[in-house]
Amino acid sequence: MAIELRQQLKLSQSLVMTPQLQQAIKLLQLNQLELVNLVQQELQENPVLEETEIEEVTESEREDATEDDFGEPGESQGEGQDADASGGDEGPIEVSLDDPQMAGDRNADGSSTEESGPSDAEKIADVEWEQYLDSNPMTGLDHSGVAGEDDRPSIEATYARRPSLAEHLEWQLQVTDLDEFELEIARWVIGNIDERGFLRSTVEEIARQSGAEEPDVERVLGAIQKLDPTGVGARDLRECLLLQIDTHKVGDSLVRRLVADHIDLLQKRDFRGLSRVTGATLEEVADAVNVVGGLEPRPGRGFGGEDPVYITPDIFVYKIGEDFHVLLNEDGLPKLKINSMYRDVLSGGAMNGTAAEGELREKDTKNYVNEKVRSAMWLIKSIHQRQRTIYKVMQSIIQYQRDFFEHGITHLKPLNLRDVADDIEMHESTVSRVTTNKYVHTPQGIFELKYFFNSSISRADGGEALASESVKDKIRKIIDSEDPSRPMSDQRIKEMLKAANIDIARRTVTKYREAMNILSSTKRRQVV
Repeated sequence: MAIELRQQLKLSQSLVMTPQLQQAIKLLQLNQLELVNLVQQELQENPVLEETEIEEVTESEREDATEDDFGEPGESQGEGQDADASGGDEGPIEVSLDDPQMAGDRNADGSSTEESGPSDAEKIADVEWEQYLDSNPMTGLDHSGVAGEDDRPSIEATYARRPSLAEHLEWQLQVTDLDEFELEIARWVIGNIDERGFLRSTVEEIARQSGAEEPDVERVLGAIQKLDPTGVGARDLRECLLLQIDTHKVGDSLVRRLVADHIDLLQKRDFRGLSRVTGATLEEVADAVNVVGGLEPRPGRGFGGEDPVYITPDIFVYKIGEDFHVLLNEDGLPKLKINSMYRDVLSGGAMNGTAAEGELREKDTKNYVNEKVRSAMWLIKSIHQRQRTIYKVMQSIIQYQRDFFEHGITHLKPLNLRDVADDIEMHESTVSRVTTNKYVHTPQGIFELKYFFNSSISRADGGEALASESVKDKIRKIIDSEDPSRPMSDQRIKEMLKAANIDIARRTVTKYREAMNILSSTKRRQVV
């Protein structure tokens, strides 16, 4: 069989994720603060973009208002992005003064439709830019030299960072009587204390790392354990609690015995077992356990940790009359438009130098400005589509969960992403991106959009299913109303829910209880 080269012509269709479509999809999953940061960055990087106080509706935006919102790859044009918006036309965008979007509508003969007053291009040409720049220097500073009230940072931005536990301990070392050698050992010890306040390494390991003797490390560790917070540097929970008992000078010997000898029964809250092994009455054991409960099992709890998170709602839902109205949060989001300063560049301004050099320079300049204009126009269009998509998703959620907005969590209904996607005729993954990391302010409080999507729990009689969040709320109320001396087991809670016409398994009750960070019945038991 002979080997030969052939040329074949093949026509096929393929799905291509253009950079424009990737940017549009990326904008969907950004929350309001992230979108503001992205727009501010684009304003700095793209000279064509300009911030305006009044939102201008251009010709292309008016045409785009009739188009469907973009969707995911694989959607039909009726479901999501149209062919032009998906980047199918890769040719350069020529923008000139004859474009209605850039210079306003003109008649067929080229004359302006506005007979009174000069055009924008004539106004720009009449400006003496050198005198304007000399009289209004762009220094970026206020004329008075002092920023106004609106320019000052918020109170949250002035908060100082909480010191870490290591920083707090090292600061206290400055007022101790340790010498330089002991201070060096103390730094090794502090470096092996975790965020809970417990020592994670043994004395032998620290001695080997620091090159000191074990008695010296023990002596320095004892000095650190006397610092604030009380109980820091302990090697286990028993030592941590005993250090606090000694510091607070607790005179009850039963408290020390419970911690020193019966820590396991104490953690299980086995009051009868503690009464039996100690010979004390249940009331005495209960009083001692209450004293132990006032101690801190994690001394480093109040130090370091994550900075506080302030939630800024992306959507506001207000009830006016009998209807719910959706308002998107656009606080801090600039209104964008294309800078009119670049119109002369696109219309072919005069160039210095020879004719050939001027033509080449003019072509490069136009290509650069055309690219930036295209990027700016797509960003503006993507932001408008993002806002409309979020609005549609929120309207659909209100339609399905109206009873929740009226009466609260007990009326939350099962809902999945496909229900909303089918309602607004978009792809399911588009709805998933819209509801990710976004919050809504409602008459019932602030919730993440994902909160409204719940699995269903069946009714015992086959009636309308309940949302999982509603069942969690019922479990929480049952536990809150139980007798502290006889807490309900998960099996008992399951039986009570079944009596309330909710068909749920015991392991599901356990899963929901652990998800709400509620202890088991044995650890919730108290002696009253």
